This record gives sequence, C-alpha cells and structure tokens, in this order.
Amino acid sequence: MSEVEIFSAEVCPFAQRTRMVLIEKGVEFTLREVDLAAKPDWFIEVSPYSKVPVIRHRGRTVYESAIINEYLDEVYPTPPMMPSEPGARASARIWIDFMNIKLLPCFYRLLMTQEPDKQAAEAATLKAHFRLMEAAMAGEGAGPYWFGGQLGLVDLALYPWFERLPALEHYRGAMLPEDCARLGSWFTAMEQTESARATTNGAEYHIAAYVKYADNSTDSISAREFRASA
Repeated sequence: MSEVEIFSAEVCPFAQRTRMVLIEKGVEFTLREVDLAAKPDWFIEVSPYSKVPVIRHRGRTVYESAIINEYLDEVYPTPPMMPSEPGARASARIWIDFMNIKLLPCFYRLLMTQEPDKQAAEAATLKAHFRLMEAAMAGEGAGPYWFGGQLGLVDLALYPWFERLPALEHYRGAMLPEDCARLGSWFTAMEQTESARATTNGAEYHIAAYVKYADNSTDSISAREFRASA
C-alpha cells in the first residue's frame, strides 16, 4: 500500500497542484476522488475545512495545497522543489502567496461576475498581475522555470490556472498579454513535464467545466465550489 493517500477532485486546480508534486517526486499514492458537489458525510472527518486536497501520510493528515506541497518537499527531498538559499526560498513563498491571495481570486472574480464594467476592471487587474509575474520571473534567471533550470513548487502552484486560461478566454475574452513572452515560454516548458502530461485535461474539458460561469443564475454555486478547494 502506498504511503500517501490523497483526497482530490479531478476538476480542482488546487488538488492538481499536489498531484503534480507527488508525480514529480516519484511518490506512489492512493487517489481518493471526492465529489465537491455532493461531498460524503465522512469527508468532514478527513478535512476539517471540508476542502480538497487533503493527504494522509504516516498517520498524519495535512491540508491546504501550499502547506501540503512544502510538507511533501521536506519528507521527500529528492528532487528538491524549494530553493536552498534562504532569500530565494522566501521569494518562492512570496510568489505562491501572491498567486493564492491576488492572482487566483482575480481569476475567479472575472469568471463569476456578469457585469461588463466589473469584467473589464478584473481583466485589467489580471493583466497587471501577469505583467508583475513576468518581470519577477525574468529577474530570476534564463528559465525555463521560475527559478531557472530547476522545476519547483512555484511552477507547480501556477500551472493549473494557466491550463485553465482557455476557459477564461472563451467566456471572458481574457488572455495572457502579448508582452508576457517569458510566461508564455514557461507554460510551453511546463506542458512537457511529466506531471502536466499526467494531470492535464485540456482546453475543451475546462471550457465545459466552466460553462456554469456563463449563466448569471449559477454565481452562488461557483463561489461555493471555489471555497471547497484550496
């Protein structure tokens, strides 16, 4: 039996982050799919926040994707996915936090809002976030990944939302700005990683999964689903 048990949902980008870490580390795991629209009664005993992903490992339960991923990097240190230098490691944590509290909420607000003025404002904010990340990534090295040649937790924290950009373009017309060439080449490199190939569902899947956002009557459903994962 595998050491790691992960409670996940195929549609969930947060859970995808952790599955990608496990795959890149070569860690065998048991996958437990959870229906976020009809979570079983026992799930609250597994996940105090009632969210995915959650892992069980050596008798311990760990939740919240960013915390899980650092935990996995510590207990399975090869290959390392955080920089060894303290300043760079702090920078990695800053950018993962930026994604969690700035980029991703903006992504979902843009999808969920039905008002054209608010859509325009969120689209402009999203572009500003991308340009800030473009400049930061360019300052860290030549690539192909965030910190140069080594795939890391920052890359895996960001990839699931870039995979979902076709849905954002389809429903809201929002795209990666043309002047973010570094991010574009980063995404191309990420698509070739083992974990991306194993977990990517493709543009049509995400366009269908996000169809609910095109209907004003489903805003509250969308918000609940966003809160069900982290």
